[in-house]
Amino acid sequence: MQEIQPASALIIGDEILTGTRVDAHFPWLAQQLPQRGMRLLRVQYVTDAAKELRAVLENSFASGVTTFCFGGIGGTPDDRTRQCAAQALGLELARHPEAVAMLERRFGAEAYPTRIRMTEFPVGSGVIPNPINQIPGFHIRNHYFYPGFPQMAQPMLEWTLEALLNRPLRAAAMNSRVLWIAGLGESALVAPMEAWAARFPQLEFTSLPMWGAQCIELGVRGVEAEAMAQAWEVMRAHLTALGIDYADEPPAGANAG
Repeated sequence: MQEIQPASALIIGDEILTGTRVDAHFPWLAQQLPQRGMRLLRVQYVTDAAKELRAVLENSFASGVTTFCFGGIGGTPDDRTRQCAAQALGLELARHPEAVAMLERRFGAEAYPTRIRMTEFPVGSGVIPNPINQIPGFHIRNHYFYPGFPQMAQPMLEWTLEALLNRPLRAAAMNSRVLWIAGLGESALVAPMEAWAARFPQLEFTSLPMWGAQCIELGVRGVEAEAMAQAWEVMRAHLTALGIDYADEPPAGANAG
């Protein structure tokens, strides 16, 4: 069984930060990656400004975490992701022969002189094919770069997961179970949660207060089905022994807070 692989995401573009566009990448990643045996550690929204973007990429490359990057790889002056990625790594940009061939097949002579700039990647990059318009993304040093359009980025990322990261669907998928406790403060759950975490270190135990009702969503998640089943029974038995009532459904009016 594959272990859960950590991942992060950089969502690049002033249009997101100003509210001109609404990000669709994070919700999609949060839904898709657990089905591939991956878990998001962080998601960062980043400006197109070169100095700040370069600094974020430098830190990201240094982290060593698999990172999916969206936006800023086009050919207009405000698209700076390719350049900043190269600078963050101390590399030059160069036209990638495979990417050049893709654009020439798609556009012919009209690939020059401007569209061809979109084939300039940091030296040593690999190509990520784009099935929508044949203008590829690229990958280097465990970072994967896609267009800002979700309709293009999503199939490209699916290809990355299958072809480059060997993460087929349902590979070590993350599972979760939750129950609800009303009329109790979170402090009463500290000691039980610590005990469960010590007994099942491969699992995660979570407490989420709900707004609109004095209620806590108590959960456990992990990959190992047997450990999950054992932990679920231990949790319920422990709560019962402590005289803490719980329910399998949330109370009316409860919202995450």
